[in-house]
Amino acid sequence: MECPRGEGEEVLVVRNKQVILKDYVCGFPKETDFEIKTSDVRLKVEEGSGGVIVKNIYLSVDPYMRLRMRKPQPNPSYFASYSPGSVVSGNGVARVVESGHPNYKKGDLVRGITGWEEYSVITTPDTLFKIQTTDIPPSFYLGILGATGLTAYVGLHEICSPKKGEYVFISAASGAVGHLVGQLAKLKGCYVVGSAGSDEKVDLLKSKCGFDEAFNYNKEQDLDAALKRGKMLDAVLLNMRLHGRIAVCGLISQYNMDKPEGVKSLMLLVSKRLRMEGFMVADYYHMYPKFLDEAISYIREGKIVYVEDTVEGLESCPGALMGLFKGRNVGKQVVRVGQDEVIDK
Repeated sequence: MECPRGEGEEVLVVRNKQVILKDYVCGFPKETDFEIKTSDVRLKVEEGSGGVIVKNIYLSVDPYMRLRMRKPQPNPSYFASYSPGSVVSGNGVARVVESGHPNYKKGDLVRGITGWEEYSVITTPDTLFKIQTTDIPPSFYLGILGATGLTAYVGLHEICSPKKGEYVFISAASGAVGHLVGQLAKLKGCYVVGSAGSDEKVDLLKSKCGFDEAFNYNKEQDLDAALKRGKMLDAVLLNMRLHGRIAVCGLISQYNMDKPEGVKSLMLLVSKRLRMEGFMVADYYHMYPKFLDEAISYIREGKIVYVEDTVEGLESCPGALMGLFKGRNVGKQVVRVGQDEVIDK
């Protein structure tokens, strides 16, 4: 479809499918919390605006997005809430189809914050980053080569700083961050144990990701058999060695609760001289170039197995998000939105 835009100039207008958050979400997200809409978008940026229009190829589905679906809180989380009636936004990999910014040209492959939609108009493209590497699948920049991988790297190396021979335990170990942390710890010469929610995930951790041991927490009638009695964090605290370190990058089990659960064993932080530290990966973006070089080397040398769970079509985004909280995904959850001539060659 074309429409006139000034004398002698025509602008392409395309249909743009979008995922809209209908209202704030209570409890577990449901399909009815979202709506698929289609509208027109002009593939032309305003002259002098510096904006960029991209065609989305892969979209990231992440647990933190659930926090953005709550009503604004008195003590806000680290991400602002979405506005009801707006397009859900998150990390994506996309192809530039029109640019008014000097750093980007038509055809560039980029990663950054986009929308859950086929085309996104980005008015602040300084948040985008060009993807230069051509021998690695572009979707990896949403996981192992993106914020997910950097989270794993920072949590292990900067917060926990394990030494060779030390023991490392990872909860949600078959998830996007967890399966990478375990492999990084193995590269450091650590003994690695992980928990996961199914026998298949346990097998993945041990057979493909190289974990020394793993267990299915859904089959432990009493976590004493694996980590001693209690909920996961309480059980971990009971089993920590003196001067142990705990890195906290999220609490996915709490995101759908109105009132978070408490922890009973916090006094062990004192008696065992433990350090538990939460962190936000955004505070460590200055480390990204160093991390990227290392991660690309690990991939090329086959030292890390990266697990990606890909579903097809924009309409799959809400279901993929809900699956994160039901343990359906294995590894990093991404949605493939559309075709790309470079990817499909």
